[in-house]
Amino acid sequence: MTHPAQPKASHFINGEYVEDTAGTPIPVIYAATGEQIATVYAATPAIVEQALSTAKEAQKAWAKMTGTERGRILRRAADIMRERNHELSVLETYDTGKPLQETLVADATSGADALEYFGGLAGSLTGEHIPMGEDWVYTVREALGLCVGIGAWNYPTQIACWKGAPALACGNSMVFKPSETTPLCALKVAEILHEAGAPAGIYNVIQGMGEVGGALVTDPRVDKVSLTGSVPTGKKVYAAAAEGMKHVTMELGGKSPLIIFDDADIDNAVGGAINGNFYSSGQVCSNGTRVFVQKGIKEKFLARLAERTGNAILGDPMDEATSFGPMVTENQMNIVLGYIEKGKEEGARVVCGGARADMPGYYIQPTVFADVTDDMTIAREEIFGPVMSVLDFETEEEVVARANDTEFGLSAGVFTNDFSRAHRVIGQLEAGSCFINSYNDAPVEAPFGGVKASGVGRENSKEAIKHFSQVKSVYVRMGDVEAAF
Repeated sequence: MTHPAQPKASHFINGEYVEDTAGTPIPVIYAATGEQIATVYAATPAIVEQALSTAKEAQKAWAKMTGTERGRILRRAADIMRERNHELSVLETYDTGKPLQETLVADATSGADALEYFGGLAGSLTGEHIPMGEDWVYTVREALGLCVGIGAWNYPTQIACWKGAPALACGNSMVFKPSETTPLCALKVAEILHEAGAPAGIYNVIQGMGEVGGALVTDPRVDKVSLTGSVPTGKKVYAAAAEGMKHVTMELGGKSPLIIFDDADIDNAVGGAINGNFYSSGQVCSNGTRVFVQKGIKEKFLARLAERTGNAILGDPMDEATSFGPMVTENQMNIVLGYIEKGKEEGARVVCGGARADMPGYYIQPTVFADVTDDMTIAREEIFGPVMSVLDFETEEEVVARANDTEFGLSAGVFTNDFSRAHRVIGQLEAGSCFINSYNDAPVEAPFGGVKASGVGRENSKEAIKHFSQVKSVYVRMGDVEAAF
């Protein structure tokens, strides 16, 4: 019997499932057990061509519809997604290994939020009238055309919607390539959009590794590339897109600072540090993995953190009591275990965790290092696993300088009861998505994205509309034209 996670086919193109077994087989491994639960096939050149040509063709009629009509389809897709939240969450758990306790509230639900939000905005996308005496200029907001989305493996449903919803709201079509590690969920997003009334060819999903991504990014028919991934991948994709003068959005990694002043509420600060390091087993790009704690509360903070981390329930992700799941792959687990060893070698103190969990699957204990210094590997490089580095600091001025001493700039957080300090410090931190007395909230209404090496452009909010559309300006002369001759 086939596993319930096995999709109908590997790709979704032009409104239907499409298979081509000539492509490289991609095994889908369930992170909680290590067993293979499905197989998809990487897109062959013929599949890539089919996806791009149908998306290019379908886009013109889609852009001619009113924004309200497009929005209605997106809203309907949001409704379907919410109705099927349970089965989509189970699939997300199979795809990523994240606990059902988490996927039920964070994945398809946030995908539905994006479809609903951009569906609501679609009818409001207008230009402006600029008076010039008796002449005037008007602007028109137009679709870019054909967009390519390239997903990461940590939030497969959410990313498919975060990219698809604003693209479609603006009148674009999309070819989306999920990560080869988590190929299942985006197919359901495509299926639901089509069921909700999106015309065939408007949202297509094809599978594959880097070479399929490369074929999409370099195709002259593609107008825009939106990538979620690592900084090294981002640099490659950005360069390839620049070659064809394509629009880009890059949502890349981080090594974000979370600063806890000694007047902070300790339990809230510990909760923020747990959310910013152990949610999704640490596989979140905006995580606040450098936790700077003011010396006055260091030991109190560490004691409370160790106590609460001890409450994590590692187990079967399909059991809703489980609150902490495995790493997405064996390879990712080994990368993270390598960083943990480096942390020990370089002299950081293990407060809790520090090893692989003694159970099947790719589980690592939630790990906290104290006495971490700025030059240690675990404080410099993005680990993408459940490893928190706690660093000491004394003054505000010192911690701001140290927090900014990184190539990354995705997120930053501050915990303090002094509100003027909170805003003053956040104002100096070089990061795109920031938090005060909270961490890792990502509502669709708020822009999300980084500065420095963490990327360009923004996802979500009205900002995303600017990245999926362009403005045409039209000068209208009402009188005669003067000319030199």
